[in-house]
Amino acid sequence: MLTKEQIAAEVAQSLEGKGLTIVDKDFERPWGGFYRIADSDLSKFLDIYYQGVELPEYARTMNASPKILVVAPEKRLSWQVHERRSEVWRVVKGPVAVYKSPTDEQPDTPGIYNENDVITLPQGTRHRLVGENDWGVIAEIWVHIDPAHPTDENDIRRIQDDFGR
Repeated sequence: MLTKEQIAAEVAQSLEGKGLTIVDKDFERPWGGFYRIADSDLSKFLDIYYQGVELPEYARTMNASPKILVVAPEKRLSWQVHERRSEVWRVVKGPVAVYKSPTDEQPDTPGIYNENDVITLPQGTRHRLVGENDWGVIAEIWVHIDPAHPTDENDIRRIQDDFGR
């Protein structure tokens, strides 16, 4: 199995090989890390990772915060919700587990998603991404509920977090 440094380097090389510009990264996260892609590369990011996925037209023209999430084996992101955006994920490398619920109560059993599966998280859906037995890689975009007032990184309410955040 790859180390965090090895998977991070492999993902970065893949992104750069696709002509995507990495503008931010954080692999200090206890669950893994992420790369944020330049907003100017949004259209290319969508063409690569969201081919065939129906999205609102404005999703191509405004801040969708394109990211690649890298989740470590058997690590869980926080059980969380967003009030002003929905998210659309596509599994780049899986399988990964995803818990989803309309309430703060986390279900007992997650859905299991494999490479190329699309996961739609409507606004208000509680959710948690979990690594399975190997590194999971997810493409993520935001779809703003009110395009005139787009959301930001502060639109997160953690319901439960393994890391005390």
